[in-house]
Amino acid sequence: MFGYGTEYEGLAFWLPLIWAGALAFAVAMYVIADGFDLGIGILFNAAREENWRDRMMFSVAPIWDGNQTWLVLGGAGLFAVFHIAYAILMPALYVPLIAMLIALIFRGVAFEFRFKADSSKRIWDHAFHYGSLVATFSQGVVLGAFVQGFSNDGRAFTGRTFDFLTPFSVLTGASLVAGYGLLGATWCVMKTSGELELWARRMALRFLVGVIAAMAVVSLCVPFLGREIELRWFSWPNIAYLAPVPLLTALAAFALYRGLQNGSRRTPFLLAVALFLLGYLGLAISLFPYAVPPNVTVWQAANTVHSQLFALIGFAVVMPLMLIYTGYAYWVFRGKVAEEITGGGYH
Repeated sequence: MFGYGTEYEGLAFWLPLIWAGALAFAVAMYVIADGFDLGIGILFNAAREENWRDRMMFSVAPIWDGNQTWLVLGGAGLFAVFHIAYAILMPALYVPLIAMLIALIFRGVAFEFRFKADSSKRIWDHAFHYGSLVATFSQGVVLGAFVQGFSNDGRAFTGRTFDFLTPFSVLTGASLVAGYGLLGATWCVMKTSGELELWARRMALRFLVGVIAAMAVVSLCVPFLGREIELRWFSWPNIAYLAPVPLLTALAAFALYRGLQNGSRRTPFLLAVALFLLGYLGLAISLFPYAVPPNVTVWQAANTVHSQLFALIGFAVVMPLMLIYTGYAYWVFRGKVAEEITGGGYH
């Protein structure tokens, strides 16, 4: 079946699944961890006072660069283990990926320069905001293009440069902007106080409406992008097995709305993360087992068993270390940002 001897048949089946799960976990960690600090950037220009912008940026300053290591881990893992998927996806997505990387560079430079700037501070405010906005939209476009699938001959991309740009990918781009905005606003609710916290609650409610609308439209579109996806969601008994996913999503959205209304501080952010994870689960259900929709599975895209085993050893060492230092950083800077930034800035 897999072209290996009998002793490797089991590994050839299970290793790509293990790697698909590991890379999906890395991507989910990136989306959540970098999502809220990109969301801070999306909100940045709307904050009416410089003190608010200072506090918003300070709330993510100790952790923002570490968040992006998950993106590096996911990209490196894709290259190391699913080389065929990498060979197809990169040419298909050069434009949005380059736009994302340039925007992230602008954003990172703005992050460092703004703390030291005086007369040019507002310029770096704009760089931070628009860098976050472009990076987020580009990621959403990449997601939409991936869900739609790519023209390929099984080993190489055969489409055109701008095939990624469709009404659906633009929709997913705008949807991700709303989603990251929600994560950023709920992060501000959790990490700030006073008028800034109240403003963040109002912004979170607005973004929540946008996220609910976006999830509804995307969820209606996705099943009809391919006959197989439609059957997966709407055939019997699948519809009964999968019904808890949209029901839990609706419940999480309602609980998030109530949490924002009743003054909860940590709960809204956790529920926003839950919304993302439920949406992520829905996409995974729709697309599994394809590494490159609509016709390249994780088994077809995988490297040799020996390559996967070798890379898995390194991954097994790196992943726990990343989780440990990430958890430690969040624990150390777990308090709220002080209303007047002096010294450490936390209390």
